[in-house]
Amino acid sequence: MSETFKDIPEFFEVDKEESLTARTDTLSTFRELGPPDLCHVVKSTGGRAAPDMSSYHYVSGVDASSSASLAAYLNSLTYAIEETSAWFSKSAIWRVRSGTYCCFNAFSRVDVRVDVKIPGGVNAYVVDPRGDRHQPTPEIWQETYLSALLRAILYADDPNYSLQGFRKLDPITSPEGELRFLQAAEALFHKGWQLGSEPEIQVASIVSNHLTSGILKYFGDSSRFDQAVNLFEKLHQREPEVASLLAQGYIGMNAEVKAVEVMASALRENPQSYTLLHVQCDFLRSKGQIEWAVKLARQAVNCAPSEFVTWAKLSEVYIEMGKFESALLTLNSCPMFTYNERDLHRMPTPSKTHLPIKQYISESRILEDYVPGDNEADPALVRLPAPGLRGTFARAYSLLTKLVSQIGWDELLKTRSAVFVMEEEYRMQKVHSDARISDTEPLPTNGVIYEDGSVRDSGVSGMSNTTGRRDVADDDASIRAIVGRSDPSDSASPLTTEIPIIKVSSESDRSPELEESPAVTEAETNDTAVSSERDVSKSPVESAKDEVERPRQAAANEEDNSDGHTVPATQDFSFSNKRLCERWLDNLFMVLYEDLRIWTIFRAEVAHFKTQHVVYRKTGTEWEILGDLGARLHHKEEAKEAYQRCLDAKFSAKAWMKLLEMYVAEGDLGKSLNAAIRLSAHQQRWYAESSYPTATAKHLFKLGQLHGFEKINNTLTSMGLAHAILIVVQGYLQYGRTFKVEGYDF
Repeated sequence: MSETFKDIPEFFEVDKEESLTARTDTLSTFRELGPPDLCHVVKSTGGRAAPDMSSYHYVSGVDASSSASLAAYLNSLTYAIEETSAWFSKSAIWRVRSGTYCCFNAFSRVDVRVDVKIPGGVNAYVVDPRGDRHQPTPEIWQETYLSALLRAILYADDPNYSLQGFRKLDPITSPEGELRFLQAAEALFHKGWQLGSEPEIQVASIVSNHLTSGILKYFGDSSRFDQAVNLFEKLHQREPEVASLLAQGYIGMNAEVKAVEVMASALRENPQSYTLLHVQCDFLRSKGQIEWAVKLARQAVNCAPSEFVTWAKLSEVYIEMGKFESALLTLNSCPMFTYNERDLHRMPTPSKTHLPIKQYISESRILEDYVPGDNEADPALVRLPAPGLRGTFARAYSLLTKLVSQIGWDELLKTRSAVFVMEEEYRMQKVHSDARISDTEPLPTNGVIYEDGSVRDSGVSGMSNTTGRRDVADDDASIRAIVGRSDPSDSASPLTTEIPIIKVSSESDRSPELEESPAVTEAETNDTAVSSERDVSKSPVESAKDEVERPRQAAANEEDNSDGHTVPATQDFSFSNKRLCERWLDNLFMVLYEDLRIWTIFRAEVAHFKTQHVVYRKTGTEWEILGDLGARLHHKEEAKEAYQRCLDAKFSAKAWMKLLEMYVAEGDLGKSLNAAIRLSAHQQRWYAESSYPTATAKHLFKLGQLHGFEKINNTLTSMGLAHAILIVVQGYLQYGRTFKVEGYDF
């Protein structure tokens, strides 16, 4: 027999138990739900000829409710060792001699571990961040069980939680398992805030945390809100804030009348709940009542001004209303938070890696091999900064792209210059302020102002030595007289320096061939908004008072001074008329400009090659990046074309997932199933054996609502797939049948 598992990934250690030591050392760094479960095994031949071998792999979806369930998973590995085909020689027989299963408890911040000796006993213990061992209690096991479930649900398709050799199993496989999940969630609901929340939420609350997100995702993706509503009804009796979750559940069930009753009653009791205001705001937006929705969004900002989501929601509503200046000002007021990476730990470099491919996947030929050279890409595409945005910055950028997709780049520049202090305006204001100080407070031109405030005549060549002062010619810079500023009538005076006028082209001025061009000149690029670091005059109270008020427009008129020279009017460029652009938003404008620049070049090249009747060629990776770029900028048709061209060059799971979403939105049954088949094979190839909750299952459920399960199954059967692949794809749909998904046509 071989020393490897048949269909399970493995990383073989250099030193025995080095993975367990590395996990223990990093326990104190885990902040939220923690890392995936770690399974460590030791294999032995039972003799002295070959030394023991230790390996590990990551896994999620294993029942962590007791030591017996974790020991059962370790015991199942004893039947997974791959058999050797060498019949002509006698090889050593490898067996699993012992194993350790590690599962992080996100509530108590400890690691629950189970040691299994084969043959032998089972030993369960808890390891705290200091490395000390304790005995697990029933409360610890319940917390561990729910933590493992939430990781399996929330991180099923999270690209930031992707690991090589990560085996994903179904976390819930029966209605009884769902009932246990709901019971554990009810018992630990009051501790949910300890788990943390999504990156856009600054302070986790009892209704905004990973526990509530997991419940809504699990039941919401399959349109089975009735189960969640039953739970929230029980919790609402003890926690009035749960009304926002209860209303979401009723809206998902299409029980809108009941949802309105819940929201109305809850708002009378707690009018300061921003989560409840957001639910009502979204409900009104779905009904087309934008004017009412914006009032609720404003009230939510007043209730939680330190939360990013309240400002982002208000900005989004302003965009829908067409109030683009208000949307930009509101976006500028968003409090931004540092993004925390997912809880993962680094492992020592393994001596050997085993990543097997299941036989039916390799035989199906659904996953094409990469074409040599197709992973290459233009450095300008690879270095685009937008894909690296995370958390609140990614959300703010999505709002900015939504804004530019509606009004265009030129109008966005006009809107920005209308509400923010631009660099040229800042310079003119500074020049005018200096001139006003020079006119109203004339300073001596022939005297020296000393540190004690005394003024001495500079015409005296020598001061009395009893004063301790030096001669004016030798005076130090720190106490040297402030030289009076030059006369405004002087031709070299900065007041008469001509300020260049930056002309922003309108939509009608742009060339038809480059209609989507950013059309930014070098001067416009340099004329950036002044960042908030220069704001030293306005107090926080004053800033908060007129945070979302629309500023008065900067006038273009000038007033003449007494000498007949023109200077900018104080009212025109006063900081009270405009806001200072936050540095992070100014950076996002540059990120957006880079995206638009690359996109404009790409579309111009496509148009040119079409007119020349020449095939436009890109590598598969370049088409994938261009598809992502088009999706970010809300050019859906062009993005779909780019993803399709990518798949002509190579296999890309990201491209198939994006196309599956588009095909389902269009209601295209054949293309949707074709994409789902390839995604299913890809997920099985990389050990994602879970059928739900995944993005593929979510889209197939939507497809089932449109066409019905029977029609989907008949179409799958008629496609002539390999039997194993057919079973895998039907497994995603079988979940809906087994659990009686409400509203589906069987």
